[in-house]
Parts: sequence; C-alpha cells; structure tokens
Amino acid sequence: MTDRTPLVTTATLTVRYFAGARAAAGRSEETTPAGRSLDDITAELAVRHGARLEAVLRVASFLVDGVVCHDRHTPLPAGATIDVLPPFAGG
Repeated sequence: MTDRTPLVTTATLTVRYFAGARAAAGRSEETTPAGRSLDDITAELAVRHGARLEAVLRVASFLVDGVVCHDRHTPLPAGATIDVLPPFAGG
C-alpha cells in the first residue's frame, strides 16, 4: 500500500543575521515564509524577537541573494537569502 497524499511544502526563505543583529535575534539564521516583502518580513521578525532586534532592523542594511535591497515592497521569492547587516563600527 502506498500513501498518495500530496506532499505539502511551505515556500520559505532564509534570514541570516550578522554581528549585532545576531546578538539581538539570539541566533545566526532562521527561515520564514516567502512571498512577502522585506518590510513585511522585518515587521514579523521584530514582533518575534522583540525591541532589541527591532532597533537593529531600523538601521540595518539588507542583502537579498548578495545584492543590496532597495525595494522593500516587492514580494521576495522562495529560496532567497536575506542578510541582515547592522552598521559596523571602525574603518
């Protein structure tokens, strides 16, 4: 007997945290559902992780698949990687 139930997968993307963002999130990486904008995702992450990460996200830069993200309103595709880069001190 074989199970013919369709496999249901959730399309996700990966969020990677660096430096102060990693400390504020309490982790280096996590996944979140795809198909939403960067603004939607950062709002969700702020709620999930609290005020400390929210403050970092307000001043962070974001790379989507290695490219600086200037459009915070377009839905991001499944499989994308978002890098959260807080401002770095020094030169």
